[in-house]
Amino acid sequence: MIKGFKTQAAQNLIAIADQFAQLGKVTDVKPFGSGNINDTFLVTLNSWKEQHFVLQRINTQVFRQPKLIMQNMRIFTYHVHKRLQNTPLNRRWEVPRVLLTKDAQDHFQDADGSFWRAISFIEGSQSFDTMRDRSQAQEIGYALGMFHNLISDLPPEKLADTLQGFHITPLYLQHYKEALTKTSARQSAEVNYCLEFVSDRQAFAHILENAKAEGKLPLRLMHGDPKINNVMFDNVTQQAVSVIDLDTVKPGLVHYDIGDCLRSGCNPAGEETENWESVYFDTDLCQGILQGYLSVAKAFLTENDYAYIYDAIRLIAFELGLRFFADYLAGNVYFKIKHPEHNLARAIVQFKLTESIESQEMQIRNIIKDVK
Repeated sequence: MIKGFKTQAAQNLIAIADQFAQLGKVTDVKPFGSGNINDTFLVTLNSWKEQHFVLQRINTQVFRQPKLIMQNMRIFTYHVHKRLQNTPLNRRWEVPRVLLTKDAQDHFQDADGSFWRAISFIEGSQSFDTMRDRSQAQEIGYALGMFHNLISDLPPEKLADTLQGFHITPLYLQHYKEALTKTSARQSAEVNYCLEFVSDRQAFAHILENAKAEGKLPLRLMHGDPKINNVMFDNVTQQAVSVIDLDTVKPGLVHYDIGDCLRSGCNPAGEETENWESVYFDTDLCQGILQGYLSVAKAFLTENDYAYIYDAIRLIAFELGLRFFADYLAGNVYFKIKHPEHNLARAIVQFKLTESIESQEMQIRNIIKDVK
């Protein structure tokens, strides 16, 4: 019996992992990572060639078409592997591989109908939840730039849109307005602050979608969730070596990724603080991320792309605040909460961050110009 594994559930996990274990025998399966959508496990094999792989049960409540996600992942990772073979980099860079079952499928469905997949493990690497310093910020930017660069020549229409409406701010604004008509939210200084904040920025919500519609910004492929903890760092060199969590890779604007990366990376107070006065946008970290990003991304960016980077940073912070606030008004139906006012507090953090971005507009635009 495998150490510590006596339960039926553990035996089931081993049996599922075994479907993907082509290089050896499964010796251990244990929970892995801190993702809050899929269930993730690290599988250990008795093989010298590949000692670990990642096993995941896809949350089909969030991802309704898991087969399309796997199809996207295979097309995208195959493309990047080919690019890297043809033009090797002068540093370590890895892309997770999709592992197939023994009967050559990219997923396995168990007796309960649960949808499982396996992905190669990036050995000798780790991720972080917060940004330590500017050199790490530069590596985060490099990682996102490398990610975009390697798929910049893959036509976006080859991948399915697995999360329709994602990052389309005018749609979130519409949902917000619907929530507003149905709600009887308690009036308070916090609620009034949020109502006014959104009302003042309604026209701004359309800025990136309008630019896309007018042909100023091209449709490309994007990661969809470029948070700091989706970047893997080499344990020895401390350099970024991979971007993981590829479920949300889909056609969109790279500006959504740039905005999201800076929104999450340049707010030292974090998304969950309730000390709103401490929330600010750190332009030093912003400069680090953009330096790293543009060092690789200038290979495919256009003049128009640069023109909308500031708007993207401001918009995505505003958009997340709008989503939190709309969810609060709707009775907390989407985001998990720890107390009834949790989503209201989260919304205020993002709105304060947006204010800090707006107050430093000239400085941020100058950083973009300088690192270009």
